[in-house]
Amino acid sequence: MSAGADYNRILDVGRPPNIKKLFPHSRALLVSGKVIDRALLAKGGAMTMAANGRSYFVIRGALMAAQRADAALIIEIARSEGGASSYCAVNYWNMARLVDGLCNEMGITVPVAIHADHYGIKKVDDLPMARVEIPSIFDAGITSIAIDASHMPDDLNLLANLDLNNYIPSWAGLETEVGEIKGSEGLSTVDDASFLIKGLNAHNICPDWIALNNGTTHGIEASGQGIQVDLTAAIHTALTPYGTSGAQHGTSGNSLDRLRDIAANTRTTKANVATALQMVSWGLEINEAGNAMLDGNGNFHKVKGEGVSEEVWEQMVAHAHRQGWKGGNYKSLNLAFENRLLGQRAAVRERMAARVEHFVYGLLVDVFHADGSATLARELILEAGSYDLGPKAGRIEDPAEWTEDKITKRAATLDVNQGPAGNFDD
Repeated sequence: MSAGADYNRILDVGRPPNIKKLFPHSRALLVSGKVIDRALLAKGGAMTMAANGRSYFVIRGALMAAQRADAALIIEIARSEGGASSYCAVNYWNMARLVDGLCNEMGITVPVAIHADHYGIKKVDDLPMARVEIPSIFDAGITSIAIDASHMPDDLNLLANLDLNNYIPSWAGLETEVGEIKGSEGLSTVDDASFLIKGLNAHNICPDWIALNNGTTHGIEASGQGIQVDLTAAIHTALTPYGTSGAQHGTSGNSLDRLRDIAANTRTTKANVATALQMVSWGLEINEAGNAMLDGNGNFHKVKGEGVSEEVWEQMVAHAHRQGWKGGNYKSLNLAFENRLLGQRAAVRERMAARVEHFVYGLLVDVFHADGSATLARELILEAGSYDLGPKAGRIEDPAEWTEDKITKRAATLDVNQGPAGNFDD
């Protein structure tokens, strides 16, 4: 399809206005997150990867894997990783440019959404900055966003989503979140998830995805409990009339069978993978589920001849030691070392991306069943004749029952399970 008239037509009608303005001569198919979600729903029993692009090498490898698998793909970065205060060189304002350039260089023709993950709102005072910053990231090529106000009480979470929706293009992919992502405590409920989605629906807002606290964690999975499939399925079933798909956060460290179960038995179409891709690119030893292996002293094991050069890895470890970083805090090496990694020999750079490609391809095809979804996405664009696939559901809820005052009163009656406080940015 990529060489024919169909692909030319898809490029013409399927790329959102901000992408066409930024990259008028591009052959890369950067699309709304709505397109990715619909393609995975069309396949059924499948989800695709939202690859967390903490580095150039992760993005390159993920794109190579998606092309080989004919899988629609999402490249994303969270606000803590790539916002105004970040620990990655990849950010909200350069990610689309990186993806577009790599797609054109490598002849990538699968549809790719550029997702601003975890745009975090932790307090009402964060809203004024968000009203300015969100338009700026869409100006820079973002095509999908996750508004994460889940750190706040349920009423403020909903009100923040309502407020910020005014600054998000109607064609863009939209994710919302309920229940901070923090493991087995403070799990989301049908009650609080329904409250958020129904309140948005009353105001004609139809999120493509909802992220839940369904037992997952961010970073390195240590609890062993992992994703609660039955809970996830129950919440998704309750939200069926509203068309909401699931976004699964914190997949690294969960068993592959559990991830297969999520893909097959819930309405999940988006699976975030972050820490595992970082570790894979560096050449660290990982288990089947993507958790980096630690020795008895809590140190990572670098596989000789894979990932970064041994010389650079020694520099990274020494820098982390000086900073007092261990375990998950190694993530801060991304910003400190991106340019050093780019300055390695070509063979080393290539093996870093190739290791990511191998890992991502295995997940896309053997676990997520995303293969073939790129073709489905292109067909959806042709059928719609537009970059905007519209909402999946119309308004069901009465807006008169979802005023600010009534939202506050409703929130006080919810059956929620609040977990402990903490720092759960990514």
